[in-house]
Amino acid sequence: MAIRNIRQEGDEILKKKSREVEIIDDKIRELLEDMVETMHKYNGVGLAAVQVGILKRMIVIDLYDEKGPMKLVNPVIIKEKGEQEVEEGCLSFPNKYAKMVRPKEVTVEALDENGKKVKIHAKDLLAQALCHEIDHLNGITFMEKMIPGTLEYVEPKED
Repeated sequence: MAIRNIRQEGDEILKKKSREVEIIDDKIRELLEDMVETMHKYNGVGLAAVQVGILKRMIVIDLYDEKGPMKLVNPVIIKEKGEQEVEEGCLSFPNKYAKMVRPKEVTVEALDENGKKVKIHAKDLLAQALCHEIDHLNGITFMEKMIPGTLEYVEPKED
């Protein structure tokens, strides 16, 4: 278990498309665990493997509820419904936030950390987080999808 370095704005890897994971083994499970730990350290809701410099189709999401963190391998959005205007930020773009339009509901198919097929029907924040992280896997950041003119920079708080 380790905290990984998060790739920041301007890093070319964030524009690259991630590859499918062929075999889910202990190395993959360890990476997923590191990703959860890294996401929690920086108080994120989601993290894609590309954000820690690994071009594999893997994401983790935690809404900090009783369900705990979600670890997904090769996630694919198979259905979208409705739309919602949301404010979004990203661990790779610290202190930057923008408004965007995301689907209100999505259905995602993926594999869990043991290679079992899972289907997730998500609404609201979970739908938003899934779309945001899956975009990362396709080399797309929220900066490219934001509503023009809504980007804000928030000064970090002093500890």
